[in-house]
Amino acid sequence: MRRKTSKVALNLILLVLGIVTVYPFVWMLSSSFKQNKEIMALQQYLLPQQFITSNYVNMNAHFNFLRFFVNSLFVTIVVTIAVAYTSTLCGFVLSKYKFKGRNLLFGFVLSTMMLPWCVTIIPKYSMIQSFGWMDSYKALIIPALFSGFGIFNMKQHITTLPDEILEAARIDGANEFFIFHRIVLPMAKNGISSIAIFQFLWTWEDFLWPYLVINSQEKQLLAVGLKMFNGQYSTDYGALFAATAISIIPVLLIYLFFQKQFIAGIAASAVKG
Repeated sequence: MRRKTSKVALNLILLVLGIVTVYPFVWMLSSSFKQNKEIMALQQYLLPQQFITSNYVNMNAHFNFLRFFVNSLFVTIVVTIAVAYTSTLCGFVLSKYKFKGRNLLFGFVLSTMMLPWCVTIIPKYSMIQSFGWMDSYKALIIPALFSGFGIFNMKQHITTLPDEILEAARIDGANEFFIFHRIVLPMAKNGISSIAIFQFLWTWEDFLWPYLVINSQEKQLLAVGLKMFNGQYSTDYGALFAATAISIIPVLLIYLFFQKQFIAGIAASAVKG
C-alpha cells in the first residue's frame, strides 16, 4: 500500500512539473495567433479571443526570418554531423586502442569539460581574429569540431562493444578504416544519436558566440535574429511569438525521431568504462 501511494505521489509531482514546463510553450503558441492588443491586455486568456494567422506572414516582413532559419539549419547540421563523427572516432581510439599516454590524453579531454565557457571565450575570440575568420561560418564550425562531452560519452559507449567482433574483422582482413565505418559506426548509433541531439540543441540555441563573430546580417543565425527582431520591433509580439514557435520545431522533430536511440545511448554511456 505504501509503495502504491508513493508511486501515485511521484506521478502527481511529475504531472505538475510537466504542466509547469509545457505551459509557457502552449501560451507562446497560442499567443502567436492573437492580436497585439490582446497580448498586451491586462486580462489574459490562454486561447485567442480572435484567431488570426497574419502574425506568421508579418514576421517575414519585419526581418528576413527565412534567411536566418536556413543559416541556422545549415550551421547546426554541419556542426552536429562533424561533432558526432569526430567524437565517435576519438571515442573508438581511446576505448579500443592501447598506447602510451592514453589515460593522460583522456584526462586532458575531461579537463576541457571542467573549464567554464566564459574562461575560454576571450582566447578563442582572439584566435578567430588572428586567423581572419571573423564574419565567416568557419568561426562557428571549426571551433566546435572538438567536443570533450561527446568524446567522453562515445568512449563510454564504445567500451561496451564486444572486442571479439573487431578481432574477427581484423582476422578476415578488414583494415581499421573499414572496421570503424562499417562496424563501429552502425553499432554505436544509439550513442551517436544522443550526442547528435545534445549538439543540435546547443548549436541551434547558441546566441553569444554567433553574436560576437558574425557581423553581416545576411549570415546571422536565428537566435541572434530573434533578438534583433525583438529590439527593433518590440511592439509586434504576435509576429515575434510566431517566429519563436517556428524556431523550436527542428528541435522537437529531432528529439521525436531519435527519442528511443537517445534514451538507449544515455543508458549505455552510463556504463563504467
